Amino acid sequence: MTATTAPASSRRERTGWYFYDWANSAFSTTVITVFLGPFLTTVTELAAGCALGADECDGRVHPLGISVAAGSYFPYLVSLSVLLTVFVLPVMGAIADRSERKKPLLATAAFIGAGATIAMAFVTGERYLLGGLLFIVANIAFGASVVVYNSFLPRLAGPDERDKVSSRGWALGYLGGGLLLLLNLIVVTMLSIEGDDQRTLDLARWCIVSAGVWWGVFTLLPLRWLKEHPGADAAPDRGNVLTDGFRQLGHTIRSLRAYPLSLFFLVAFLIYNDGIQTVITLASQFGTEELKLEQSTLIVTILIVQFLAFGGALLLGAVAARIGARKTVLIALAGWLAVVLAAFWLPEGEPLPFMLLGVGIGLVMGGSQALSRSLFSQLIPDGREGEYYGFYEISDKGTSWLGPLAFGLVFQLTNSYRVGIVSLVVFFVVGGILLAMVPMRRAIVAAGNTPPRLL
Repeated sequence: MTATTAPASSRRERTGWYFYDWANSAFSTTVITVFLGPFLTTVTELAAGCALGADECDGRVHPLGISVAAGSYFPYLVSLSVLLTVFVLPVMGAIADRSERKKPLLATAAFIGAGATIAMAFVTGERYLLGGLLFIVANIAFGASVVVYNSFLPRLAGPDERDKVSSRGWALGYLGGGLLLLLNLIVVTMLSIEGDDQRTLDLARWCIVSAGVWWGVFTLLPLRWLKEHPGADAAPDRGNVLTDGFRQLGHTIRSLRAYPLSLFFLVAFLIYNDGIQTVITLASQFGTEELKLEQSTLIVTILIVQFLAFGGALLLGAVAARIGARKTVLIALAGWLAVVLAAFWLPEGEPLPFMLLGVGIGLVMGGSQALSRSLFSQLIPDGREGEYYGFYEISDKGTSWLGPLAFGLVFQLTNSYRVGIVSLVVFFVVGGILLAMVPMRRAIVAAGNTPPRLL
């Protein structure tokens, strides 16, 4: 098989590929978005000598002899995991391209991540260091597994089918992540006892564990149904896969200038996706600090976003089938632009307008991410899928500091969350303009691939 031919893949195999999105989305929604931050911060506060239920805590912990405020521990962990991910993901992609068997790599990364998440069951009392270590391992493994998972896409669908296949994967992921989150929130609501903070902490821990179980169990489906699709650079000698992976990564970095249009697209994606990630990350803070909304409103809005993102991914996938993926992404970016502008005018203390904003986010979020993934797959030279998706995942996770930095600086100057959120307009405008400037058909041909009928 070459990059210019339509791969032969069965419906069963594609369904297996979709289900890894279903499996790993439990980690990003239940763990990262909702439960882990508050849970690990509370454990760290306990280690700093702050009792449960305390309104304020000035205590500090000292991991590796470094004095850290308890409230800063989790954000520092996120930054550290991102830094380590920047080094790990491209190497993982290079190894995947050199290996004749990608499924064992997917299994290794997924089960390490799921196992570390399940091991959160042992983060009790003041074991904040164990919790931090497990989170770093799980987050890096999550990114590594997604690199291998994405590298299957060009092998499962031809140029004209990738938008549809990618959109279905994203949609099923949002559905699976939203379903587990909903079940966990029902359990927490039913079993919580008002005033019993220890019970709330225990319930949060077991919700995190449930995401690890979900991730591990549903990973069995793609491992069973996917077939091996060795790339053009796959090495028959598996003993040299690791060293060859490092060597090939160095070669790819040196030869990136041979595909400047692919890099141009990656820069455009880096900019507008940074805006997307910042909106997702800061929406809860905006709701609580600026709009003075209750936690229950934020949780309901998160569920609205998750389930509508399922339909939004399929809807924009259908639109892409009619007008092309790039035009559809540009329409989605216009939708994101409308979202951040509308956020400026949201009234304080009224949950309904905030939920309606969540509807808008859900409709454009899944499609913009799914179609960006499929567009990028057209720009990857044959046999380099893992490496290029390694860089793609870095631009997704490793550069999300730009948006928060802009937001923070604007807030510091204006003392207004509303002006801060509107400052993100520049990411969608600049990213959209750069995307519109990419000569996609020429870029695809330059990468040695056959352009789809519509772009």
